[in-house]
Amino acid sequence: MRTYGELFRTPEFGAVFFTYSGQIAAQTVSGLALGTLIYTATGSPLLSALAMFGPSLAQLVGASTLLSGADRLPPRTVLTGMSLFFALSTAAYAIPGVPVWVIFTILFGQGMIAALGGGVCFGLLNEILPGNGYVLGTSVLSLATGVMQIGGYAVGGVLVTSLSPRVALLIGAALHVIAAVVARAGLSNRPPRATGRMSAGETWRNNVRLWSDKGRRYVYLSFWLPCGLIVGCESLYVSYSPRHAGAMFAFGAFGMLVGDVLTGRLLTPRQRARFGVPLLLLLAVPHLAFAWRLSLPAALAAVTLAAIGYSANWVLQERLISLTPADLTGQALGLYTSGMRAAQGCGAALAGAVAEFTSPSMGIVASAVAAVLSILILAPALRATSALPVPSGHLTNGKEAK
Repeated sequence: MRTYGELFRTPEFGAVFFTYSGQIAAQTVSGLALGTLIYTATGSPLLSALAMFGPSLAQLVGASTLLSGADRLPPRTVLTGMSLFFALSTAAYAIPGVPVWVIFTILFGQGMIAALGGGVCFGLLNEILPGNGYVLGTSVLSLATGVMQIGGYAVGGVLVTSLSPRVALLIGAALHVIAAVVARAGLSNRPPRATGRMSAGETWRNNVRLWSDKGRRYVYLSFWLPCGLIVGCESLYVSYSPRHAGAMFAFGAFGMLVGDVLTGRLLTPRQRARFGVPLLLLLAVPHLAFAWRLSLPAALAAVTLAAIGYSANWVLQERLISLTPADLTGQALGLYTSGMRAAQGCGAALAGAVAEFTSPSMGIVASAVAAVLSILILAPALRATSALPVPSGHLTNGKEAK
């Protein structure tokens, strides 16, 4: 599968695409609104950063207790129910007078549910688009993420400034409802990929099994650490430039879109494997420019260039799938996305803490320096792992190579 036309002619891919796009649009609009609402109420860069990216920390709990359900629950039911839950909880943020601690409690619940949803969504995608089609499909979803974030941050910024953050939150809730309707109407009632009951014990056993393989372990760490630290940089855009944060997020989303087109559509699997480490470095290095007080055009150029590096995500996911037996694909991808989100939450917390005691620009630079160091430490092992041969039939026989 090499073209977008082939991709959209595949049954059910359209439903996954529009469900995912609706969820991203909703999260983008509501995330910017909630971060602005918290910053206006508290004046705290740390709390503002955690409001936008803190729910990712809760994905650690979800990944430890719920993730076995990624392969053991019907995908349509999970994706529909998750969107409805997010619609109700996002609408709750818009209620006037809601205490900050209640908002963060709801955010924790959203993070737990999102851990399961990520595994279900990408596991379903791998089932719909087997083989080389998966990377093309995920790159298209990432393109949708870029488009939805560009539009979402632009529209969200207008809504927040011209109306109010609460109106933007209600619009975000409505978008979640639309995503739920699309999932319910467009997906078939597929059975789970694995048998057995969803349980915390089974989740732990499979996570240990996934983590025990050296190749998978380096794939996980090589994206979790740099990505988490760079999202820490992004979590400070609101406090760095409250008036232009929406534009900075939108330009970053555009850069991500460009990277996904180049990586997913134009590069072959062999070429992609060679670009993993350079793309990770590209993700981090431009943020070092924030050591100087940048003009708005220079800041937008830096975040756009850096965001191209996010396409390393698909390079590493492709490698992860090649190293994972079929009956664990959903949980492996769920652990990948949940660990990534949790790392983003940690990165936001660390960057926010540095900014709290210094300045937002210093928080951005400190996170970027830490990201570069983590990439340089992990790069030799990641290159060695990428050179390992993939066993024939590894994705279909359900047996794990040792």
